[in-house]
Amino acid sequence: MHHRLNYLFIPLLLLTLAGAQPQPAGAQAASKATVTPNLPSEETVNAFLHEWFGYDPSLTSKISSIKPSEIEGLSEVNAVLSGAQGQQQLKLYITPDGKHALIGDIIPFGAHPFADTEKELERGMNGPTHGPANAPVTVVEFSDLQCPHCKEAQPTLDKLMAEDKNVRVVFQSFPLPMHDWAAKAAAYADCVSRSSNDAFWKFIQSVYAAQGDITAANADEKLTGLADAAGVKGADIAACAAKPETTTRVEKSEALGKALDVNSTPTLFINGRRVPAVPYETLQKLVDFAAKENTTAKK
Repeated sequence: MHHRLNYLFIPLLLLTLAGAQPQPAGAQAASKATVTPNLPSEETVNAFLHEWFGYDPSLTSKISSIKPSEIEGLSEVNAVLSGAQGQQQLKLYITPDGKHALIGDIIPFGAHPFADTEKELERGMNGPTHGPANAPVTVVEFSDLQCPHCKEAQPTLDKLMAEDKNVRVVFQSFPLPMHDWAAKAAAYADCVSRSSNDAFWKFIQSVYAAQGDITAANADEKLTGLADAAGVKGADIAACAAKPETTTRVEKSEALGKALDVNSTPTLFINGRRVPAVPYETLQKLVDFAAKENTTAKK
C-alpha cells in the first residue's frame, strides 16, 4: 500500500475545498456520464497543486489522469503526492464551472449498494481461490507481493481461511508501478497457482517472508527457489512467468482492480463491499454480516 503521509494538508483540504454535491452513486453510477465536462488543463491542475503543496519543498506531485468522471458533469483528476514519508493518491472531482473541487471517494448508494461491484468481480476474477465456490461470502484481495502492508495483512486472511470454512477467498494480483519486482512476482504467483492451488498459498507466504531479501536483480533466482520450496518445479514456473500469456493474465487482474478504482494495496472486497486492511475481529464481523445478509436475501 502507498504509505499514508501524516501531513495536515489532507484534513485542511477536506475542510476548505468546497464544491457542489454530486448525484448519489448507485446502480446508475456505473454508466458513463452523458454530459462531457470541460476538463481542466494540465497547466491548471499543476498550478492548483503548486498553490496547495508548494509550501513544502520536500513534496512533489505528478498528475496521473484527467478524465470525465462517472458522475455526470464532474471531471476526475488523479495525482500522486510524494514526500519523505512515502506516496499518497489524491483524487479530486472538479465542478463544471472549474471553480470548486470535491476530494475523496464517491461511494455507492442504494438499497443494495455493493451489488454492482459484486457482479463485476464475479465476471472478472481470474485469481486463485481458497474455500468452496458456493460460499455465501467471497473475499477478494487485490495485493502486491512487494508491498509491506500486504505482508502485514496476510496473517489476518490466513486466519480467516483457517477458521472460517464457509468463505471463499480470491487473490487478485495488483503490482504497484513503484515496486520494481512486484510484476515479476505476480507472474510467478500466477504460474504457481496454475500448477497447484495449495502451493500458491505457501508460495505467497514465503515471498512475504523473504520480502526484505528480494531485489529486482535477484528476483528470478529467489522466486524460483521459493517456488521449489512451495512444492512445484521452480524452473518450469520461471519459464511460465516469462510467457506473454502470463503477463496478459496479470494485466487482466490489474485492469479489474483499476475498473473498481483500486489504487493501493491491500484492498479487499467482501461480497462487493470495499474495505481496507482491518484487524481480524473487524474482518470477521464484516464476513458474518455479509453471510447473514446473503442468507436473508435468498429467503
